[in-house]
Amino acid sequence: MAEQKKKQRITVSIYGQQYTVVGEEPPTYVKDVAHIVDQKMREIKKRNPYLDTTRLAVLTAVNIVDDYMKLKKENEMLNEKVNEERSTGDD
Repeated sequence: MAEQKKKQRITVSIYGQQYTVVGEEPPTYVKDVAHIVDQKMREIKKRNPYLDTTRLAVLTAVNIVDDYMKLKKENEMLNEKVNEERSTGDD
């Protein structure tokens, strides 16, 4: 049976607000994720200074998911290419 990871609580700051995140990932990973979200929010706010926080958060989520979907698609294409090369024996 696989060992179950222990859930941890970590407090992070995103756009000046404190959030407690509970999860199984290491605290450094959670802090890195929060830092990226914070950076993205500040980047978008700089370009759209009149956005309220709710709209800023939604726009940030849309931008991050857009980045995620593009990377996911690129990863799928690379995996397909690797699988094709393996099946044909090309290097």
